[in-house]
Amino acid sequence: MKSFLKLIRWNNLLIIAFSQYLVRYFLIENATISIWLDWRFAILVLSTVFIAAGGYIINDYFDVKIDQINKPNEVFVGRIIKRRYALLTHQIFSGIGVLMALLLGWRILLINVFSVSILWFYASIFKKKPFSGNLIVALLTALSISEIALYYEPNRIIIHVYALFAFFINLVREIIKDLEDMKGDAAHGSKTLPIYFGIRKTKQIIYLLLILFVTAVVILINKLGNLNLWICFGILGILLMLMVYKLILADRKSHFGQLSQICKIIMLLGVASIVFV
Repeated sequence: MKSFLKLIRWNNLLIIAFSQYLVRYFLIENATISIWLDWRFAILVLSTVFIAAGGYIINDYFDVKIDQINKPNEVFVGRIIKRRYALLTHQIFSGIGVLMALLLGWRILLINVFSVSILWFYASIFKKKPFSGNLIVALLTALSISEIALYYEPNRIIIHVYALFAFFINLVREIIKDLEDMKGDAAHGSKTLPIYFGIRKTKQIIYLLLILFVTAVVILINKLGNLNLWICFGILGILLMLMVYKLILADRKSHFGQLSQICKIIMLLGVASIVFV
């Protein structure tokens, strides 16, 4: 059971669910304490969690050989959990996520079908391609937030600000993880950004993405005129500058591992800031 929980990244699934509940309770105007009795929203969260869990499983299913080099102590498929059982569990979890969406309307159904489909192609094809795999993960992370606005209040801009934040931070983190995993990726023919362009140019791409991120967020926050949002993202901006400083100096696997953790901390603090806006 412990190995299975690690396989589906139970801690990441909790973060996904917690983030969605924060968005629902603090950013949807008509949300009340009855959120805990809102069975439709509970189904939305559960469907997202099941699809994400299935995505983690299929990712590890295709990445066994690479993970044996990059993170040998975290290889579960084929060693502890048989490959056919892993594939079956992925299909069951993904199927449950799609079936749940039938109760939530065509928008959520389309999002879930798209998510399940693109996760398969990501794990089997796009993860080994430059940038496209990173883009897919970031897009799906942002969708887990934006779908709440699409379901409840499509014009709620502040939710999309947080979705944009999740998109860029996860995009940067995925590229940094590729820097960390260069050895295993190169050994099995992956053409990730660092392998395709080299470390120096990949860093330049990250700098460009961060500039685009800051510019987009400033424009949206200025449109909203929310002082608390300015303060929260200003604090996160300090952490971003720290990350950029460490990225400039980074040249080892351990350095990129630390940067990945910093990205995760920024993401968690960004989600937590929802409480104050």
